[in-house]
Amino acid sequence: MNNAVMNASTKIEAILYLKGKPLSISEIAEYALCDRTTVQEGIIELIDEYARRDSALEVVETSDGYSLQLRSDFHDLVQTLIPVELGLGALRTLAAIALNSPILQSDLINLRGSGAYQHVSELVELGFVKKRRDSESRSYSLQVTPKFQQYFQIEQLPQLLSNSQEQKQLELELTAQPQPD
Repeated sequence: MNNAVMNASTKIEAILYLKGKPLSISEIAEYALCDRTTVQEGIIELIDEYARRDSALEVVETSDGYSLQLRSDFHDLVQTLIPVELGLGALRTLAAIALNSPILQSDLINLRGSGAYQHVSELVELGFVKKRRDSESRSYSLQVTPKFQQYFQIEQLPQLLSNSQEQKQLELELTAQPQPD
């Protein structure tokens, strides 16, 4: 391997790190001030070097180009170390799902409004909510995942009493009290 490729791979590594997003061969060549062939050779060298080192990082080719990223083995660590930012609406939707879990998406929409569709999408993507087709309706059944409980450090959610259960509980409490003569 010649020094030009070695210097190019180091420069490419710095470019991929600093840009923090996938870059095409042409874009890398432009930033590195070199030709496409040198970039291709440098990328191959980087991929090989990261594989040999058994590093937490890797150079990968995506549909948008090449990027330097954390290996997928470490995604759980990212979730633990980097807090998830949820908007107030998504947090309220998550709370509604958690307190009524499992809940039909149609019931959630009635409760929270049509904006909850986007919240559900986001919460499923983040792994806080599991969504599956309900066998008895055309809606989806939503429930929180173990990741939700781990992330928010919740051992067990309180069981909500339905209105009829609350009514029966209230009646029992009233009948249990001593009645005046």
